[in-house]
Amino acid sequence: MNIKINEYELPREKSGPYGITVGFDEAVWFTQNSGNRIGRISAEGEITEYTIPTLDAGLSIIANGTDGHLWFTEYKANKIGKITMKGKITEYDIPTLNAGPYGIALGTDGAMWFTEITGNKIGRITDNGEITEYNLPVQGSFPSMIIEGPDDALWFTENQGNRIGRITLAGDITEFNIPTRASGPVGICSDNDDALWFVEIIGNKIGRITTSGEIVEYKIPTENAKPHAIVSGIGGELWFTEWGSNQIGRITSGGKIVEYEILTPGSEPHGLVLGPDGAIWFAEESNKIGQLVY
Repeated sequence: MNIKINEYELPREKSGPYGITVGFDEAVWFTQNSGNRIGRISAEGEITEYTIPTLDAGLSIIANGTDGHLWFTEYKANKIGKITMKGKITEYDIPTLNAGPYGIALGTDGAMWFTEITGNKIGRITDNGEITEYNLPVQGSFPSMIIEGPDDALWFTENQGNRIGRITLAGDITEFNIPTRASGPVGICSDNDDALWFVEIIGNKIGRITTSGEIVEYKIPTENAKPHAIVSGIGGELWFTEWGSNQIGRITSGGKIVEYEILTPGSEPHGLVLGPDGAIWFAEESNKIGQLVY
């Protein structure tokens, strides 16, 4: 496969781009963990930035809602935020102190669902800011990323619990143990085949789980690659970032893995998303936004 990687440097130093998604305006939007801003980049590479009202909020993941807003988590500030396509920002406090909100995703009920890493809960927030929280069965699970599954439930990774969790819209939770011990699951996404895929940052593997809980794992060729995020592509393949080895990986539905080196050494790739242009866009904590064209 012929690929080309483009990189766009952010206007300000040490911005630390982290989470990334596509907005309703078909531009790519991203969080700046160190810069405390939400960024927007057009297909031509033009960048616009919006400052978060709360200082040092610890911005993590950003995702689409149903109300014309993008929603994001503020890990340090203990808040959930939303931003319009024109840059207007609203923030909501989480009831649990030091909850550590991290992953966030839209549910089929129209609400946003999010993980609380240190609160050990799954949260739900409506368009008007009403929050409901659900306790996980086991303490210290560290729920991380969350995504809508093909069964209308929300699926999430338990980074320290070494499990994949499932929560229904009614708040019922089921958990599935990952075969590899202490695998450290982080990113998770749905595919087009009634299953979900996840990365194991410590286990150095890509996992696939069916809605019935059957898990298959595939070892990444590069040792200590530290896979972080994963997303579905346009041809049934999955793409993932390798934070530890400075690469973008591609895995087929059959488990074949190919890796592509990022141009900037030590770029620290984190979130990634399938762009409206069919390219894979990814955030480099080294202060760039990358675009992989294939």
